[in-house]
Amino acid sequence: MHEIPPEVPILIAQTGPLNGQRWPVSQTIVIGRDPGCDIVIADRQISRYHARLTPDADGVLMEDLGSKNGTYCNGAVVMDPVRLQDGDQVQIALAQHFVYLSSDATLPLDGTLPAVLAVQSNQLTLDALSRRVWVGGVEIVPPLSAPQFRLLQILYTHAGQVVSRSDLVESVWTEAEAEGVSEQALDALIRRLRERLADADPHHTYLTTVRGHGVRLDLGLEVV
Repeated sequence: MHEIPPEVPILIAQTGPLNGQRWPVSQTIVIGRDPGCDIVIADRQISRYHARLTPDADGVLMEDLGSKNGTYCNGAVVMDPVRLQDGDQVQIALAQHFVYLSSDATLPLDGTLPAVLAVQSNQLTLDALSRRVWVGGVEIVPPLSAPQFRLLQILYTHAGQVVSRSDLVESVWTEAEAEGVSEQALDALIRRLRERLADADPHHTYLTTVRGHGVRLDLGLEVV
């Protein structure tokens, strides 16, 4: 039997009947319509035993259990078991969407939520629990990647202030990963986030690069 890592990954329901609920993936989880499943989705599109998540020493494997309407990972049909990565989007038929958070990005499991669970202004709203973002009341779809969301979140908690590049790296990547992060990798992440925000609201520049210092999130309105 594989040893389960001490940090527990989390599966968080997004759009669908279970929206906002979360489950630690500390043991095998079966998703389906049957009342005996670990995650029950009461929808006729869902097979009685639809999909299974199995944690092991290398992370979490997801497999489809011969469902009628399919299991998807980042939009691709799951034919063979797939190894989930942080931020992966999981879809059970057309009925329920989840996001998978790996152990280096998990939220507390004791019911104590971080101070920045849901932060909002009149322009931007972030939900740290489900990693959803709204611009002007319209949700960004497809969702931001896990690194993009972590970058936006640290900038949001310091809205109007310049956050140094080193602080951004430490907030987005794990300590082990941060040592190998290049300037180009950070620049590429900032550029992609800027593009996603511009696609949602082309009339406002949210990210400002302050040369020699870092990056600032400009909301243009008071944060509430």
